[in-house]
Amino acid sequence: MDTSRASWVNTTHDWSSVVDTDHLAQIRASPAEFAPDGPWHLVLEVLAYAADEAASKGGGRCVVVLHSDGSLSVRDDGRGTDTRVDEHGRSVKKPVMATKDLRFFDFPQVEVLPDGHPRRGMSVVAALSEWLAHTNRRLNGAWTQRYENGIPVTGLEPVEVDGTTGTLVHFGPDGSLGPMTVPAAGDHARLATVWPHLEVQVLDRRDD
Repeated sequence: MDTSRASWVNTTHDWSSVVDTDHLAQIRASPAEFAPDGPWHLVLEVLAYAADEAASKGGGRCVVVLHSDGSLSVRDDGRGTDTRVDEHGRSVKKPVMATKDLRFFDFPQVEVLPDGHPRRGMSVVAALSEWLAHTNRRLNGAWTQRYENGIPVTGLEPVEVDGTTGTLVHFGPDGSLGPMTVPAAGDHARLATVWPHLEVQVLDRRDD
């Protein structure tokens, strides 16, 4: 059986590609287009994936943390990012961070996020972050990987299995996006309306 990435069926991302540098450069050249509301829009891009997962399994929870160093983290309790095993027996994580989401770049009608702007995918978050750590927990193992300006700078590094599944995306937004502002009550209300299956908690620990 041919298990090479080129033979894998593509749904939302091209499994044969690990990094699309032209795509990342396009995003970095137009931060106002891809993150019009600054860091909060990046949070919404991550939450949208958690909402997809929550809708598919009938409900889910997600915790957003504003950290004292200016970074942000989003943790969900889904199944974790999809992985496959290549022809060498190595785990390959779906290339959500450094390649475009085909749903949102190859089709004119895209989902609109709660801030009223179009969804573009996780690669926007990676490209517009000085650094990003993606920790992925699935039933068959757990890994983490670090990115800088959208480019992976480590491989998949194993982390201790703790019996949970889900993803943790921790990132430092590019300084050009401006500071993160605390979401207003109206923002929370819109989250619940747009994503009724996802329970979102926002913790502001910037003064810790």
